[in-house]
Amino acid sequence: MEQAPISRLISHMKAHRSTMWLATLFSILNKIFDLAPPLLIGAAVDVVVMREKSVLSTYGYTDPKEQLIILSILTVIIWVLESLFEYFYGVLWRNLAQSVQHDFRLDAYSHIQELEMAWFSDQSKGELMSILNDDINQLERFLDKGANELLQVGTTVIVISAIFFYISPTIAIYSVIPIPVIIWGSFRFQSRIGPRYAEVRKEVGLLNSLLSNNLSGISTIKSFTSEELEVERVRAASQAYREANRSAIRLSAAFVPLIRMAILVGFTATLLHGGFVTLDGGMAIASYSVMIFMMQRLLWPLTRLGETFDLYQRAMISTVRVLGLLETEIKVVEGEKELDITKVKGGINFQDVDFAYPEREQVISGFSLEIKPGTTQAIVGLTGSGKTTVIRLLLRFYDPSSGNILLDGNDIKDLRVKSLRSAISLVTQTITLFPGTVMQNIAYGKKGATDEVIVKAAKVAEAHDFVTGLPDGYDTQIGEGGHKLSGGQRQRLSIARAVLKDAPILVLDEATSSVDNETEEALQKSLAVISKDRTTIMIAHRLSTIRHSDSIMVLDEGKVIESGSHDELLENNSQYARLWNVQTGKR
Repeated sequence: MEQAPISRLISHMKAHRSTMWLATLFSILNKIFDLAPPLLIGAAVDVVVMREKSVLSTYGYTDPKEQLIILSILTVIIWVLESLFEYFYGVLWRNLAQSVQHDFRLDAYSHIQELEMAWFSDQSKGELMSILNDDINQLERFLDKGANELLQVGTTVIVISAIFFYISPTIAIYSVIPIPVIIWGSFRFQSRIGPRYAEVRKEVGLLNSLLSNNLSGISTIKSFTSEELEVERVRAASQAYREANRSAIRLSAAFVPLIRMAILVGFTATLLHGGFVTLDGGMAIASYSVMIFMMQRLLWPLTRLGETFDLYQRAMISTVRVLGLLETEIKVVEGEKELDITKVKGGINFQDVDFAYPEREQVISGFSLEIKPGTTQAIVGLTGSGKTTVIRLLLRFYDPSSGNILLDGNDIKDLRVKSLRSAISLVTQTITLFPGTVMQNIAYGKKGATDEVIVKAAKVAEAHDFVTGLPDGYDTQIGEGGHKLSGGQRQRLSIARAVLKDAPILVLDEATSSVDNETEEALQKSLAVISKDRTTIMIAHRLSTIRHSDSIMVLDEGKVIESGSHDELLENNSQYARLWNVQTGKR
């Protein structure tokens, strides 16, 4: 049997159990003292009406004035304690909400980073952002307010029912008759509102995905003058979200009035029956006063029950989504062998490797390649031939369906993933920079790097001159994704980052595609220095960038169709020679 969302949530809050139980205790104590004033009012009425014969006189206090003083002192004590417990539960619940929110967001984000790349191909960035932000914030709102409300409503019902049965079991039955109806209605409400809120979460994920995609591609939207088209798409997505909310709101809004009607029955029965019994002398005026006041105290919390259940149900739907993400299985099996980076030579061997992306045709078939340590291997081919896939397999972004990949004789599946990737510096055509300074982005390649080492890496990557020309030099903020820099400048920073990492294997996937010819020539000289005594894999469309490689392999539809040095391949007069002639203008 599947565990209830609230049970799953509590089980994931083990580190905060003590805080949760203490907050629960203070919430209950606060409500108990909050319900005490109606009893004091009843006692005061009893003193004024019965005087020396009041209930307090049985404790030895016969003077009515003395009795009122005692009631005043009790009132002060009760109000002070109620206020203290309210302060304590407020601090504890709010801190608990913030702590759980923080832990869930970090746990979810950390888990996402551990998932295999194949998983990401089926995910929407907007949907993931919705879970990491909206859903986790929904949990925070429930723990901040909703949990305390549920506890206090429960305490109110139990305490007032006990008082009523003590005063008059007959009248108590009339007053509590609506409670089972309300509880049954609440569960019915919960079961019907749940799917509607699930639809709301789905629609907000789709809306977030569209907004995220459009903000990332704002230059494309502007260049195609598609602003009106995108406004319509956002309007449609937002309207779908609004309609999903409307469906939930219609049911949610009906809940409170129905509760009030049920309460009305109990309140009216208590008022009439209790009044008749009191008029007939069967119950003291003070007791009748207590019951009327208590019934009113029961009324208001129960009328808020709909809002509280609404908050609870939203939180439970979010809990299912967040925990569903956290419980997603990591399919890349972690190896156990740790690499000593200082001893990695960089020998790479692909042995009869086959691979296909999920629900797609075979990309690589029977692929074999041996790269000797310290050599430069170039891989060329038409778009879609499988060049980048080779790199993704080497980094274990994906695992081959058959065959083996060895690093210095070790099957990479036997290695710790972090250890494997630490041995490889990757520079891709798609450049990822982070909000922050130039220096912080270069330093991303190595923790604790000194300023001197960072500047040296920038010089090797031909980035130093343009960086020193920026307004604040290496302390210049580059903006989200480095949008304040040109494509060539961003590429040079990514190369500097790889240089700083100083891994024994260097992979350059179209690393100079975003720079001009002059900068490319300068970078080629730098790359020659960087790749010396280091295993280097270069993927390039510009054949001029790889002509001096030790070996060049030509891929076509995932298979090696020819390999050799630049001169040898030209002599073959095959596909490589045709590509070379096209790029050099010989045909």
